This record gives sequence, C-alpha cells and structure tokens, in this order.
Amino acid sequence: MKILEINHMKKSFDDLEVIKDISLSVNEGEVLSIIGPSGSGKSTVLRCATMLEKMDGGELIYLGEHAAEMNNEGRSVYASKKDLKRIHKHFGLVFQSFNLFPHYSVLKNIIDAPMSVDKISRKEAEERAMALLKKLGLEDKKDAYPFQLSGGQQQRVSIARALALQPKILFFDEPTSALDPELTGEVLKVIKELAQDNMTMIIVTHEMQFAKELSDRIIFMEDGVIQGEGTPEDIFNTENERIKDFIGKFAG
Repeated sequence: MKILEINHMKKSFDDLEVIKDISLSVNEGEVLSIIGPSGSGKSTVLRCATMLEKMDGGELIYLGEHAAEMNNEGRSVYASKKDLKRIHKHFGLVFQSFNLFPHYSVLKNIIDAPMSVDKISRKEAEERAMALLKKLGLEDKKDAYPFQLSGGQQQRVSIARALALQPKILFFDEPTSALDPELTGEVLKVIKELAQDNMTMIIVTHEMQFAKELSDRIIFMEDGVIQGEGTPEDIFNTENERIKDFIGKFAG
C-alpha cells in the first residue's frame, strides 16, 4: 500500500527554483533515504511533504487522498482546511534542532499534541507517552526539562513526541546533524529499531553508512531534481561519477 505519493513537485522562493520536478512514492513499511549535497532541495521536499511549505506545482497524496492536486496549469491546489487537518494525522516530522518546548517537561512535551489533536484523555496520553519513553530508554526523564537533557536525549524525546500521534509515516530531517558524534549513535539506534518495527520513514541524512544499512531505497538529489535512485547496492555501486564522488567524500 502506498503511504505517500508525490508527483511533479515544484517549489521556488522568489526567483530561486529550489525544487524543479520531484516525483517519488513510499510504500507501507519502507525506509527511503534522501542524500545529496547541501542546497540540493532535500529539506524543502520534506517541508513541502509535511505542508510546512506550500508547493507551487505538483500533487501530494497520502493513503490515496489528495492533500494537493494539480490544476490545468500544473499549479498545486490544496484540499480544504478540514481535509488537510485529517491528512496531517498521517505523518510526523522530527526536526534536526529538536524543537521541544523548553518550559514543558519531557512528559508534557509528548502528551500535549495527542490531547489537543487526537482529543484523547490525559490518562491515555500519559500511558502512550510512558510506553514510548520506556521503549526509547528515557523512562526516568519524564519530569526533566529539555535543558537538563543531552542532545541525544532531546532528539529521542522529539521522536517520542512524533510517535505519540501514531503517524503512518515519519519524516526525519537530518536527525543527527545537531549532535556531537558520540551522541549520534544513540539516535541512529532508535531509528534502526523503528525500521525493525516496520515504521514507514523518509530520512534526509548525511550519514552514508547508516543510509546504506537501513534503507530499502536511496534517492540522490542535486539541483532540485533526483539524479539517481535505487537500492543501497545500486547507489553505492553506481557508475554515476557525480554520485560516486559525493559518497566518496563522506566515506573518506
């Protein structure tokens, strides 16, 4: 089953064409990694897919339902606010900079959205949150505040917060880029465990070995288009000189 389908996504900021023409789809349980140089449009794809930015052109479809359709000129026309609110529940996004509320405890950071968005009781929200904290090894941090946590712990709380809404697909925008190298491993371990649980994910990352080990498919982006796509074996053994050069720099 297709969880997400993007057709001919386009996005410009003023005169800068950041996404020229991107089409991709993700099936249930699949892990798709997006790699490529800085400025290639990777994060913009995620921001458009999660509707933090509006596409200029193209289609955005979740579970067969259009969040945005193309009109006769190829421009994106979005669904009603009511429909978009429902579609929003299908996905979660983990930012590179954590984005936790500093004045909320760990527990409150996690239960806030399920109570306000899913309208579940505080008791149910807390049970859901504590199960996630236990799974992520943070059970003893429920009353702590973000400033009392390491970067790796904060990112794990961010993942728990996204999972608390029980999304069908989870997006990660360079989830380890704000972390010290020694903290990166604990976050990557959590993402690997989610993959083992068949969580559908799209991950923008510069962690080449991680992408190689975890992904079902990898997309290489540059200049607002997909320059290469395939299995990890296809991408890491490609004859495409540009992709080989990019991967070689990170591997080196």
